[in-house]
Amino acid sequence: MANFGELVLVLGDIHIPQRANAIPEKFKRMLVPGKMQHVICTGNLDVEQFEELRDLAPNVHIVQGDFDEFTGNITFPETRVVQVGVFRIGIVHGHQVVPWNDQAALGRMRRKLNCDIIISGHTHQNKVLEYDGYYHINPGSITGAYSSLTKDVTPSFILLAVQGPKVVCYVYELSNGEVEVSKTEFSKQEN
Repeated sequence: MANFGELVLVLGDIHIPQRANAIPEKFKRMLVPGKMQHVICTGNLDVEQFEELRDLAPNVHIVQGDFDEFTGNITFPETRVVQVGVFRIGIVHGHQVVPWNDQAALGRMRRKLNCDIIISGHTHQNKVLEYDGYYHINPGSITGAYSSLTKDVTPSFILLAVQGPKVVCYVYELSNGEVEVSKTEFSKQEN
């Protein structure tokens, strides 16, 4: 059996039931409990999705979105940093990073959090890019929920395979009813 390293599911901007009815069935079938070691969520979820994420992996890392639907004692931090292998991964929903979707502003947040990779959401558009020698990742919206930036949103999520000093990043998109996968690889920057 192939060793994929530590697997990290990255998703966000779920917006059920406000902007979407459900996670697409083709994606749901791929989200098998016990296959991943971590789940990272950029927010905008409710109690039901929170419980579903907790069933997927032993380590669930969630930050507060701008439209979370919780009552009671459940709260999430605005930012979070988690260690996965040799990588420090910073997480932020993204509405706090102004201007939205600005790579220089995300770079400042990455430096503030002192991390190797910054994961943000809010735009509902997936993106994986190198900026200033580090990686900025946005999983998009797993449900394809519309955003204030665009009504045309392709449902997407990301799976990271952390293999020592290397990350293999798989982007899953649901396009015309079919799941399409693209791959990017990057390594930890030498300091």
